[in-house]
Amino acid sequence: MPNLRRPAAAAAALFVFALGPVPGAGQAGDPRAELPVLVTSCGQSIGPTTIKVVLQRLKLDFDIDPLAGPAALQAKARAGAPYKSLIITMGASLKGMGAAGIQIEDEIDRAAALMAEARKQGIKIIGAHIEGMKRRSQGAAAGDTTDEQSIDAVAPNSDILLVLKEGNSDGRFTAISQARKIPLVEFEKTVDLIPALEKLFAK
Repeated sequence: MPNLRRPAAAAAALFVFALGPVPGAGQAGDPRAELPVLVTSCGQSIGPTTIKVVLQRLKLDFDIDPLAGPAALQAKARAGAPYKSLIITMGASLKGMGAAGIQIEDEIDRAAALMAEARKQGIKIIGAHIEGMKRRSQGAAAGDTTDEQSIDAVAPNSDILLVLKEGNSDGRFTAISQARKIPLVEFEKTVDLIPALEKLFAK
């Protein structure tokens, strides 16, 4: 499956290689997901690249496809090794969508079809917002609502929400979590994504 651009991957990797050992898994009762996992986005932001670097460091079984659709899930199932989880990062990049030749409406439609197929196969959907307020409308150009549209499309339809705490400073994800009874996993800093994902995929 295709990887995101190398410069973005290199930038995302910077915070990983300076770290020491990964902390241990969390306590029972926390939200859990299974492997293998497919990572994609709704909005073509660099979020999947950061998650890719973390999953590689943790040596977890994953694929990344920024344009994944239902066919990606179907093909994996036909091969006899179906995905058990799907991570969709929320937040849009106008630059990323422009490079892919798509618009936010295309991304929302793709995410909806992907999540529908995931539901059909019993795949757990993890809506991830890991870039903070810079990937929210507060950090967008005037009149640009693509970030919030991405959140509207994915967050209420997720089984688990994985969110950088600073990006939830207005309580947006807390409100969705409470209204839809979706477990919300918050982490304090970008480096904390490592133990958060390790805990999430702990056996």
